[in-house]
Amino acid sequence: MTVARDGTLLDRRRVELVGDGLPKLPHHSEGQGIPLDEAVELVERVRVSAERHAVLALYAVTTAVPRILGVALRKCQALPPTIAERIKDYRAQNVADWVMYRKALASAAEARGWPVHWYDAKSILESARQAVRVENLDSHFSRCGGPSGRL
Repeated sequence: MTVARDGTLLDRRRVELVGDGLPKLPHHSEGQGIPLDEAVELVERVRVSAERHAVLALYAVTTAVPRILGVALRKCQALPPTIAERIKDYRAQNVADWVMYRKALASAAEARGWPVHWYDAKSILESARQAVRVENLDSHFSRCGGPSGRL
């Protein structure tokens, strides 16, 4: 979702960060049933795809909303330093894919000169409600063109 400072909905789109033929959850699913070296290579292919698609997605947003002031992304959980460790560690494999996608979006935003604001999922709805000065976000966004869904 792209919103103006006053909370007006400017753009809303689904962004696909993985190219055709690549799995969406290589750390968690597809990387689990293959040899570790193949799993690491698979994650790397997905990461490269995610970075490329993030650049394209943010470019597409600029065609609809020419002036972007920043990007807000959910804070990333700490992970083991290597892909192999992430694949082997149960907790890490459950969040590593989402962290990879957020980092791809952050990198693409930073390359455009946009600041990246990392938010805490537990407090974001209240922060957003206060920022746009409304009592109820769902009501606000339904008047702007549909339900807000998950932020």
